[in-house]
Amino acid sequence: MFARPRVVGIGESLRDSWSKRWVEGCVGSRLLHEGLLVLMADSLSPEERSQRMSLVRGKDTKPEMIIRSLLHRSGYRYRLHVRDLPGSPDLVFPSRKKVVFVHGCFWHRHACRLGARLPKSRVGFWRSKLEANRRRDLRTRRRLRRAGWRVLVIWECQIQKWTAERMLAKLRSFLDD
Repeated sequence: MFARPRVVGIGESLRDSWSKRWVEGCVGSRLLHEGLLVLMADSLSPEERSQRMSLVRGKDTKPEMIIRSLLHRSGYRYRLHVRDLPGSPDLVFPSRKKVVFVHGCFWHRHACRLGARLPKSRVGFWRSKLEANRRRDLRTRRRLRRAGWRVLVIWECQIQKWTAERMLAKLRSFLDD
């Protein structure tokens, strides 16, 4: 079922940047020593991997739904995913000029244990992708602030750890300020 690891030579030296990028981009690759690389097969077929990745949502995630429910029960009304604003914030409070982003720690590189994780395969690809997400988030928040919006980011780990009362207190202090 699963392919056996295969050892391949990758040229004279890993010091040149092309070889390093190739190594980092290999699925499940692991460097044995200079010039030799073990290629590990993905445990899922390309179709199964595609199916699994298609289940990752960008909108209406469980953490986002928890925050939306908490705010709605408290009487706050908001707009969702306004495309006219940079980054399409998860929750927009137009009359207050405030936005809330609900970020997953892994996808947006939060400084917690969930955000520090990296997949074991294609490490180079994931590192650059997730770092690009983090930089894009910083640019988005900067653009919103320059346009006069106040920005709050709620992290997935905060939703998991904090009580509903503590989260609501944080949201109220931001929105009513």
